[in-house]
Amino acid sequence: MTDFKTTVGALFLSLAVALTPTAGASFDQLDFTVSGDDTALQSRLEEASLLVTAKAEGKSDPRDLVAAALADYTKLLNTLYARGYYGGVIHIRINGREAAGISPFSPPARVEEISVQVIPGPQFTFGTASITPRVPNPTPTPEFARGAPARSTVVGDAVQTAAGDWRNAGHALVRVEDQSVTADHPRHTLDARVTLTPGPRVRFGELDLTTPSAVRAARVVRIAGLPSGQVFSPEALEQVAARLRRTGAFSSVVLSETTPLRDGEVMDIGLALVDAKPRRFGFGAELSSLEGLSVSGFWLHRNLFGGAERFRVEAEVSDMLDGLEGMDFTLDTRLDIPAALGTDTGAFFTSTLAYVDDPAFRLALGGLGVGVQRRFSDQLEGEVGVAYTYASVNDALGRRRFSLLTLPGELTWDGRDDPLDATSGIYAQAEFTPFHDLSGGATGARAWVDGRGYLSFSEANVVLAGRTLIGSVIGAEAASVPSDFLFYSGGGGTVRGFPYQSLGIEVAPDTTIGGRSFLGASGEVRYRLNDSFGLVGFADAGTVGDDSLMDFDGDWQIGAGLGLRYYTGLGPIRLDVAMPVSGPGGSGPQLYIGIGQSF
Repeated sequence: MTDFKTTVGALFLSLAVALTPTAGASFDQLDFTVSGDDTALQSRLEEASLLVTAKAEGKSDPRDLVAAALADYTKLLNTLYARGYYGGVIHIRINGREAAGISPFSPPARVEEISVQVIPGPQFTFGTASITPRVPNPTPTPEFARGAPARSTVVGDAVQTAAGDWRNAGHALVRVEDQSVTADHPRHTLDARVTLTPGPRVRFGELDLTTPSAVRAARVVRIAGLPSGQVFSPEALEQVAARLRRTGAFSSVVLSETTPLRDGEVMDIGLALVDAKPRRFGFGAELSSLEGLSVSGFWLHRNLFGGAERFRVEAEVSDMLDGLEGMDFTLDTRLDIPAALGTDTGAFFTSTLAYVDDPAFRLALGGLGVGVQRRFSDQLEGEVGVAYTYASVNDALGRRRFSLLTLPGELTWDGRDDPLDATSGIYAQAEFTPFHDLSGGATGARAWVDGRGYLSFSEANVVLAGRTLIGSVIGAEAASVPSDFLFYSGGGGTVRGFPYQSLGIEVAPDTTIGGRSFLGASGEVRYRLNDSFGLVGFADAGTVGDDSLMDFDGDWQIGAGLGLRYYTGLGPIRLDVAMPVSGPGGSGPQLYIGIGQSF
């Protein structure tokens, strides 16, 4: 038997290896009992116990079991303290002997049974709960109050909260000056008194680069955006680190608060950077039974001119199963210059070349663009630009050419926990692109909204995912815009179970063009079987309208199916099989294979 004032010193197990007998078979029995009816406490104690873990893992070496038992005195004690029990008793017996009396150098030859008995005693409450001084209007700490359960972790959390309040108020060097924690066993109370020293109110100084980097120092300082001269703020430091990480130019970003202060109130911030490899490439592939094979790849440079400029070249070839006839080709480039126009405002340049041979049209185009990108918060960003596109189209309306000046704008909210395999959060993207045909054509705008939501249950083993798509072409007739501005339904991006672009607006028998409006919805139930595999049930629906505003009088496509997911470090590999449920254009089951969730 040992009480809670007993401590176990460090064990030199390497010496014990030479002095103890060989291991016997796995011990037969482990009895773990906790007095009282607090099932939550018993669960926490069992989770903390190394003996419970050893039994589950089938460990049998008496040296390991004695070491685990001796360590369990401390681990179980700390667990009791964390739940507010300061007067308990612990018995750990190996073959009937108290483990505290067994020398680690002379363990038994065989361990047959182990019993753990915990008598928690009464739960203590706070008698005095005091942290001084506090900032005006401090963050409430309701668990650290007179009469509340005196859990040891609550004291530490309350001190961290109080110190955090002072740091948020600019007192970066706040520290604990004095502390007193006393247990009154007759009254079953715990008195906790903590005194803080806030220190001076600090202002940010300069950013001091402490490691070499291929990115120019002036660019690092501009991108980081440390608010020199302003009052110290932990949030501002987090934003500095986040800005640098978002460039992708660094594999490690570490900030340090430099002391002593300059002039008694100015804190310089140390910055240690580790450069990421400047070049990167990747590829992806998707397979559909009717749309064919699509292969894409990219090449990326993270520091093109020495200022963390990000240059990406991306190419895709799709519909590859039927030879050159019907194949699509795209080549896109984008150069991003972070902090070009301010700390959170960058510039970008784009170019695109494409040849699209879709069922409903053929399109060849080329374009150039320039714009600015603004990050408003960790979740919200937007961009706006100006672009020129020349396009040649051949569809049911004939051969047409367009010389378009566009002003593309985009706003994105990304609150997902994981972009490749989200289990919670909301994602929304809104695009609005005014355009004018310089060759004497129409003026109008194209709008597109993509909204997604995720909700998880059963520790994220079950995820409900939903998606809504809305599109509209405003102010121009279908014949006055390129075919890729219009909307179709059917295929992996809209309604699985139907061939690609199988629903549009019929202008003649068996002849369709895209619509000026679109509405789509998808729902999935994702169930993760284990670390490697998961199942998905899904349903999609979509409709196309002839006017800018959806009138809901047209046909709907509805598809449903089942999918298999194989989870990898790069995201899940997706295999979906879908059937048309109702609506025109269906032609039997459709197969889809790709990387990442469908949305």
